[in-house]
Amino acid sequence: MTENQLALIREAKAFVSDLLADKLNKNIRFHTLEHTEEVVAACERMANYYHIPDEEQTALLIAAWFHDTGYTGGQAKDHEVLSAQLATDFLASHNVSPETSGKVISCINATRMPQTPVNSLEKIICDADLFHLGTDAFREKTNLLRKELKNFGDEEITKNDWWKKNIEFLEAHKYFTTYGQETLQPIKEVHIKGLTEELSDLDDKTKKKKKSKNTDDIVVEALQIEDDEKKKKKEKSNQSERGIATVFRIMAQNQNNLSGMADSKANILISVNAIILSIVISQLITKLDSNPNLLIPFFALVIVCVSTIVFSILATRPNVNHGIFTQEDVHNKKTNLLFFGNFYKMNLPDYDWAMGEMLNDKDYLYSSIVKDTYFLGVVLAKKYRLLRIAYNIFMFGLILVILAFALAYALPHPMEIYKPG
Repeated sequence: MTENQLALIREAKAFVSDLLADKLNKNIRFHTLEHTEEVVAACERMANYYHIPDEEQTALLIAAWFHDTGYTGGQAKDHEVLSAQLATDFLASHNVSPETSGKVISCINATRMPQTPVNSLEKIICDADLFHLGTDAFREKTNLLRKELKNFGDEEITKNDWWKKNIEFLEAHKYFTTYGQETLQPIKEVHIKGLTEELSDLDDKTKKKKKSKNTDDIVVEALQIEDDEKKKKKEKSNQSERGIATVFRIMAQNQNNLSGMADSKANILISVNAIILSIVISQLITKLDSNPNLLIPFFALVIVCVSTIVFSILATRPNVNHGIFTQEDVHNKKTNLLFFGNFYKMNLPDYDWAMGEMLNDKDYLYSSIVKDTYFLGVVLAKKYRLLRIAYNIFMFGLILVILAFALAYALPHPMEIYKPG
C-alpha cells in the first residue's frame, strides 16, 4: 500500500476507536471495539490470501472499521444506515474518491442480515463479520451476544432456547469465500455437532433419571461449567502471557542499560586518552632533543593512549546487517523483524505484511523476541570484552609509562656523561 492509503486506514482506526469508546452503550457486549478489531484482522488476512489490490483492500479495511459504528446511535435495528453515513462523512472530509467511497458503503450494507454480498470484497467482509462462528471463540462470543440482546435489546431468551437458535442459525449460515468454506466451515460443523449432541444427551438423561430439573436448567448448568472452565483456562493463559511479557521487558531494559553504560565508559576512555595525547605531544615533543631519555616513555605513552582509543572505538562501532528479507524467510520464520538491521532496506508494504504475519503467529513472535534478546546479548558481550581490553591497556600501560618516566628522570642526563672533565 502507499503511504497515503496506510495513513487513511490509521485515521479511520483512530476515529472509530474514539467514537466507540465515547459513545457506545455499556450494555453492548458483543458489537464492541474488540469485535471491530477482529473483523478488520480477518479482512486483512483474507485480503492477503486473495492478493486483493491495494486500492480495494483500503476500501475493505475502512468498511470493516466502520461497519458497526451505527450502534453508537442507540439501537441495533438498521444500524448499517448510520454506519454508512458516518463512513461517508469521514471519507468526504478526507477527499476520498467517489469510487472508493462507493465500495466502502456497499461493503457496509452487505453485512446487513441476511447477508447478500455480490462481489469479492462484500463476500470477504461478510465472512469476516461472522468469522467467530468457525473458531474456538464461538461459545464465548455467542454468550456475549446473548447478554447484549438481553441488556441492550430487551430480548429475554432462555439459554436452552438460545442454543437451539444458535444451532438453527449455524445450520442455515454459509460462508461465501473459499477461505471461509475451507478453513472456517469445518470448525463450524464441529460446533453444530457438539451443541446438538449436548442437547440430545441432556434430554435423554433427564428422561431416564426423572429429575425435577427441566432441560433448560441442565443445559444452563452444563454450559455454565464449561464457561467457567474456559474462563479459568483463559485467565491462566493471560497470567502466563503477562509473566512472559514482563520477563522480556525486564531483560530488554537491563540490556539497554548495560549497553548505555558500555558506551559511556568507552566515551570516557576516548576523551581522557585524547586529552593525555594532546598534552603530552604539546609539552614533551620539544624536550626530546635536549633529553633523549624521555624518548622511550614518550612513545610508550603514545602507544598506550592510541591502543586504548582504538579498542574503545571498536567497542562502540555499530554493525548493520544487509537489511533485506524474503517472503520465504518470513514463512520459514528465519528472519527477526524486531531488529532494524534485517529490514531497513525493505519497502513499507512488505514490512507491514511481514509484521502482520509475525503478530498473528504467537510462536513466531516469541521466537523473534528470544532471537532479538540473544543477539543483543552477543553484541553486549563483545562490547564489554573490547572495553575490558581497553581498560587493561590503559591501566597497566599507564603504570609502566609512569615507571618509565621516573626511570628516565633518574638516569644521568646524556649531556652530563659526555661533559669534558
